Amino acid sequence: MLGVLDGVEEYNNAGALLGLDAVDNDELLGALRRMNPIQRMRTINKLASGVPASKGSRAEMEKHFNELPQHIKDGLMKGELRLADTVIYSIKAVNSKTIKMFETQDDKEVGLRNISNAKLPKNQALLVSGIFFLAGIPAEVNKDKIIGTKYEGIEEFAALSNGEFSLKSNKKIIMPETVNTIFKTKNMNTVPVGYYKLANPRMIHDDILIEATIDLGSLEGLDAKTHVYVGLHGTITTP
Repeated sequence: MLGVLDGVEEYNNAGALLGLDAVDNDELLGALRRMNPIQRMRTINKLASGVPASKGSRAEMEKHFNELPQHIKDGLMKGELRLADTVIYSIKAVNSKTIKMFETQDDKEVGLRNISNAKLPKNQALLVSGIFFLAGIPAEVNKDKIIGTKYEGIEEFAALSNGEFSLKSNKKIIMPETVNTIFKTKNMNTVPVGYYKLANPRMIHDDILIEATIDLGSLEGLDAKTHVYVGLHGTITTP
């Protein structure tokens, strides 16, 4: 087990990725004794030396290494995968009281969404650290105008503010139905516009359906051209 340390030394919580948290002292000492002297010295040095403390969503991801599927753990240990900051996003029209932000018929398209079929690609797992929710009114309902719209906080969209947002993946609830007023951050100097930080970040695995839903009680006062932007911010595994 310890021979794979070469691929994980960049991670502050590499022990969780390797499963070393569950290794008792006797097992660890036995593994060290079976190594040749040079390998033993390198392994001890790597176990003893610290790395700079991870911050933000990366630190959160490292705490959740044990939740990663084995094929992704293997990719990280071999150096075939790495961690990167990202926002998985989608823009949709507000044309009904229920807006599904990621749908199985969706195609990846720059400026509109960056995943297809409401699923992460193979070997990508995302730890959702926070969520963006913004709104805008394009001059016309066509792709160029929708992409070129300025998306801002929902403060001026009362029907959106009074609605609810929920996020699920693999039938697991990441955020239950929650009133959208939590995304009204325009007057908060230390928080990005429209951003809500999750107290308990949750993992979304590759090839699993993402269900991000906005439910509205009314469309009253909304321009018929209104569009919404939802972004899932966090750390992702990527080649």
